[in-house]
Amino acid sequence: MRLFETRPGDDGLPGPERLLAVLALVTGTLMAVVDTTMINLALPTIAADLNVPASRAVWITNLFQVVCAAFLLVFAGISELITRRRLYLFGLGTFVVAALGAALSRNLETLLVFRAFQGLGAAATLSIGPALYRAIFPSRLLGSALGLSALVVAGGYAAGPTLSGVILSFVDWPWLFALNVPLGVCSLWLASRALPRDTPRQGSFDTLGALYSMLMLASFFVAMDAVGHAAPIWQSGGWAMLAGAACTLFIRRQQRAPYPLLPLSVFAEKRFTLAVSASGLAFIGQGLTFVALSFFYQEQMGFSPLETAWLFTPWPLAIMLVGPLAGRLADRVNPSLLSSAGLVLLIIGLVALALVDESTGVAGACGARRCVVLGLDFSSRRITVK
Repeated sequence: MRLFETRPGDDGLPGPERLLAVLALVTGTLMAVVDTTMINLALPTIAADLNVPASRAVWITNLFQVVCAAFLLVFAGISELITRRRLYLFGLGTFVVAALGAALSRNLETLLVFRAFQGLGAAATLSIGPALYRAIFPSRLLGSALGLSALVVAGGYAAGPTLSGVILSFVDWPWLFALNVPLGVCSLWLASRALPRDTPRQGSFDTLGALYSMLMLASFFVAMDAVGHAAPIWQSGGWAMLAGAACTLFIRRQQRAPYPLLPLSVFAEKRFTLAVSASGLAFIGQGLTFVALSFFYQEQMGFSPLETAWLFTPWPLAIMLVGPLAGRLADRVNPSLLSSAGLVLLIIGLVALALVDESTGVAGACGARRCVVLGLDFSSRRITVK
């Protein structure tokens, strides 16, 4: 296979070692991605089993994502000081141990603690994924390697709902977490043997910037949760103001820090900044829809977890199929026009999904989801603008 051929003058790892390292990264990525989609679909089942309302059960997913997002920049900076290999092994180990703890949890509070640790482990592995691919593959194959990474993520999203539905048809929800334990142990063994060893950077760590970053993201999500629960305006507004203040302090810190967590120079190009903002908002919209539809299909329309899984599976599969077409079109059509058309489709699909009720039926919901899928994939091509 071309990705694992060795040529004279190649940087990165030799072909056989490259294969083992990629297997370690693929299994680690699949665990984080599949875990997210499996648990999304299982939320109604978990809520019913633990006897908690849906508004609290969604924090099983939310807390994982909040912690993961809050620590991505932090771990990216730490990896330069302790090496990427050590951080990846730490992240995998944390994720696996937390998955075992989540599988043994019998109340929501304990489950949330272990989900937070799972988010911590996922952040450690995902924050350095592209950098590890760069260290593993020669420069001539880096584009193909990152394409493989994207395919793994899409495949994980496609497999997660179906796998969750099948598992819940035979066993209880704790097995969704327990599944990560043997996979994680195998990935840890591969990573310890195959990941390249690098040299740590000498210098300081932006501790103050890390604290501002975590405070900014955590208070933002708490503010959004307060709005969702119709909390008093002073409560939601107070958290929002705290998030804004932390954001301001974080930006000022990054402008002065000798080793910033997020070099602000990358946002000097206006089109890049707009592209990142548009893609981020689009994916947030998709993520919120994914969680809401899990409850809608099972609690309002009466579908079983397995039936819900089959309804979700075409979503990521369509992304896998449309992705290459959107990529080819981006080479021939102005990417700004292509991504703008995609955003329009995405908005139409999300509005249509918001209007779906029990009388709409599966066909109507599937049609709205197709608009979301096409819009999300075409809009993501905005990032290719140079």
